[in-house]
Amino acid sequence: MSAITDSIADLLTRIRNAGNAKLESVDIPNSKLKTEMVSILKDQGYIRDYKVVEDDKQGILRVYLKFMEGRKHVIFGIERVSRPSRRVYSNASEIPRVRNGLGISILSTSKGLLIDKEARNQNVGGEILCNVW
Repeated sequence: MSAITDSIADLLTRIRNAGNAKLESVDIPNSKLKTEMVSILKDQGYIRDYKVVEDDKQGILRVYLKFMEGRKHVIFGIERVSRPSRRVYSNASEIPRVRNGLGISILSTSKGLLIDKEARNQNVGGEILCNVW
């Protein structure tokens, strides 16, 4: 398998594709950053649960997806904002709202990963990793 240069984009794509395919769960190679991102998605109600499955390598992050009535995926859209080729940073006062406040941005700040609302409240800016709605 080829090396993945953007592991966050890979995480988001796997979640998006699994949701479109109406799968109960999706397995993703684990890392601390991905575990933190998935934890935020769970706290915000975008996924049902997650767990880290140990293997001989880095471990596997198993994400359990969440659906509404009629097996419609809870996540309508999930997109990478800052990419390795084009980093996107924002001051606390300039963090954009996602879908007029209906979605969230996940930011990498000096205080760890935060959603846009928490970053504004704590007055910290950072790299905008992704938007979810």
